[in-house]
Amino acid sequence: MQLRLCLDCGHVGCCDSSPFQHATAHFKETGHPVMRTFEPGENWRWCFVDGSIV
Repeated sequence: MQLRLCLDCGHVGCCDSSPFQHATAHFKETGHPVMRTFEPGENWRWCFVDGSIV
């Protein structure tokens, strides 16, 4: 399990490989479209609307 950080509000949720997919659930609840990895040494961002790395 890895963590993701919402760039709109700072919510931290687990990735889609976790049972509850908290980061995706947060996007569905709030519409906040971009999150980034919260893992040390990583710096990519994901846009839920486009379904791609930004």
